[in-house]
Amino acid sequence: MKKTLLSIALISLLAISCKNPQAAAQGTVQKTAVKSDITDEKLMDKVQKDALKYFWDYAEPHSLLGRERYHEDNIYPDNDKHVITTGGSGFGLATILVGVERGFVPRKEAVKRLTHIMDFLAKADRHKGAWSHWINGETGKTVPFGKKDNGGDLVETAFLTSGILMVREYFKNGNAEEKALAAKCDELWKGIQWNWYTKGGEKVLYWHWSPDYQWEMNFPLEGYNECLITYILAASSPTYSIDAETYYKGWTRNGTYLTDKTKYGLPLYVKHNYAEEYGGPLFWAQYSYIGLDPTGLSDKLVKNYFDINKNQTLIDYKYCVENPKQWKGYGPNYWGLTAGYTRNEDGSTGYTAHMPGNDNGVITPTAALSSFPYTPEESMAFLRFIYTQKPEFIGSAGPYDATSIHYNNWFTPRYLAIDQGTIAPMIENYRTGFLWKLFMNAPEIQQGLKKLSFQSTKYGIK
Repeated sequence: MKKTLLSIALISLLAISCKNPQAAAQGTVQKTAVKSDITDEKLMDKVQKDALKYFWDYAEPHSLLGRERYHEDNIYPDNDKHVITTGGSGFGLATILVGVERGFVPRKEAVKRLTHIMDFLAKADRHKGAWSHWINGETGKTVPFGKKDNGGDLVETAFLTSGILMVREYFKNGNAEEKALAAKCDELWKGIQWNWYTKGGEKVLYWHWSPDYQWEMNFPLEGYNECLITYILAASSPTYSIDAETYYKGWTRNGTYLTDKTKYGLPLYVKHNYAEEYGGPLFWAQYSYIGLDPTGLSDKLVKNYFDINKNQTLIDYKYCVENPKQWKGYGPNYWGLTAGYTRNEDGSTGYTAHMPGNDNGVITPTAALSSFPYTPEESMAFLRFIYTQKPEFIGSAGPYDATSIHYNNWFTPRYLAIDQGTIAPMIENYRTGFLWKLFMNAPEIQQGLKKLSFQSTKYGIK
């Protein structure tokens, strides 16, 4: 990989990347494809149920939160089977809610599990209210993501908090046990010191703070990438809020992050960090929008966030269809570039931020599947293809994290929480808007959006 591409991966994925496993993996189990006459509705049900298994059947057994990774081959080169991931667990909370709403898991059992999770999070290490990127699922202690990254991770905390708030909203008017669960969620939310992460009042949020290394990571959150939700939550906090100036000076780079560039005739609208020609990996259109509904959402600079996400996704799709590197298999039913496991040149399993500017012939299924709200026809074509024609790419928790038709139908029998966790929520947002409604109707979120001069035609926010 060229140094410039490696820099992109390191910079844009600092909060969600993982150590590169060195083991090669090529499964040999014979599997049966789904029948081609299955309806779209049943196919969406199936992939949602499959993705739910990651967080329901294969959760870390002590905390019941989402493991950083789940490997069917049971090979963990870094001995990290017990490590849970904060952000991916937030997506897992949303996934469990989808499971309850669709009747995939019993509501009473979900309440019991979610209560256990909130109790664990309350006792786990926190750093000015924020959780670390990785946590030991057996002890609740911080697991360093890097030598100096051994404290609070505000972006991972934001992804987790988005899920916590949706759990609160879903159960707050329920029975006594459900109301108690909602109260635990509320307490966790109110304990996060968002404004601490402005490094003493600077007009920008910082990604990391460590009790040992303080601000030495020095990574300001500036757009555009996956971090918008961090500012939304920080502005919405009823206890440790930031002001609007921090959002517009920090996240929007004093309003300089807009662009008039287009690709395939589609406007990009904002400058994607280090990926201004095609846009970044597709998780940038997904992670902040598990709960934040981009439909008809605007602020002082952006007219419609949905258009940003839709165009980024369509550019990725059109790139894969154009297929300038001539990878075998790429096309209208096999597309989607985002961060995840990858195939190294020697055939072993690695990790990278796939995108048009960093395309090595590996398709990550979550990219297309989690894009349903933006590209329903193109995403359905992918979903139908992979389940009915590529059964070798499907494992115990849905589509494997990394696949390649070009390299003789290579795949790795492994999953990552951050990838598997967006599938069921984003498909559900396409189907019913379920999670979007929960999050957008939370009173603090409505107030926070108004504070930042956001408007939503869908939710009447002015």
